[in-house]
Amino acid sequence: MRWDDLPRSDNIEDRRGEDGGDSGRGGFNLPIGGGGLGIGTVVVLGLIGWAFGIDPSILIGGAEILSGGNPSQSQYEQPMRQAPRPTGQPADQTGQFVSAILGSADVQWKELLAKQNVVYRPPRLVMFRGATSSACGAAQSAMGPFYCPNDREVYLDTSFFDELSRRFHGCDGKACEFARAYVIAHEVGHHVQNTLGILPKAQQAQHAAGSKANANRIQVRVELQADCFAGVWANHADQKWKLLEPGDVDAALQTASAIGDDRLQRMAQGDRPGAAIMPDAFTHGTSEQRKRWFTTGLKAGTIEACDTFNSPQL
Repeated sequence: MRWDDLPRSDNIEDRRGEDGGDSGRGGFNLPIGGGGLGIGTVVVLGLIGWAFGIDPSILIGGAEILSGGNPSQSQYEQPMRQAPRPTGQPADQTGQFVSAILGSADVQWKELLAKQNVVYRPPRLVMFRGATSSACGAAQSAMGPFYCPNDREVYLDTSFFDELSRRFHGCDGKACEFARAYVIAHEVGHHVQNTLGILPKAQQAQHAAGSKANANRIQVRVELQADCFAGVWANHADQKWKLLEPGDVDAALQTASAIGDDRLQRMAQGDRPGAAIMPDAFTHGTSEQRKRWFTTGLKAGTIEACDTFNSPQL
């Protein structure tokens, strides 16, 4: 992909040089037993959290609520307040890449939402290494990138980029650049959902869903819409800056396939033949669904094309 001409964002908080050893003080607790989640479910959700998605505490906490917990109780402790950190463009190659993807997404979403008379306030992106704190609790490498609606920030341990190719086989070689851009654009997609009021409504619907399976189905639509929004970003970035090169889209589709719920469940079970797949536990969508919705956004380039909540087919 050609990203040298993309506008850069200064709205990046680089914590990679900080010691994250004390971040667990703001973390959330895994509710196992006593009407909470079984260890098998936690393992599956942990793998899904390792793929990119919304705040991991919502995945685990939301499942706990619907398995017998109290909806009024938070599943994680309130994080410790920290002094504001300076923001800016990181000087290294990885930091510059993240700044470029975030900057181009900010430009595109500001323009697109202005057409709907919606003011777009760009999210801050926090780069960290190992662990850090967030308004949603502890952020750790094992969670994968996520968006925290409480502080409207994206959290990214860039070591996930290496895991994307090494562990999940989500891309190869230079094509990994666009796969990594897709990861960031997906998380910004959650911020767009929050800006449009979609995310709060989805969370309310999950609380009222009546069962864990029904709540998961809502979460799948949330995640697939974020995939579609990532495609919308790519469509407009390519029109404006000639972003895409041959093989880039294939790399993004390979990534989408690698982190589908069906694929992650097979990984959790060791990819053994005949391993049972549990669709009711899906929270992000199958490999095919993720590929389909990213492609939908890429081809259409419109917010309207990404209405996963009213689509009869996911």
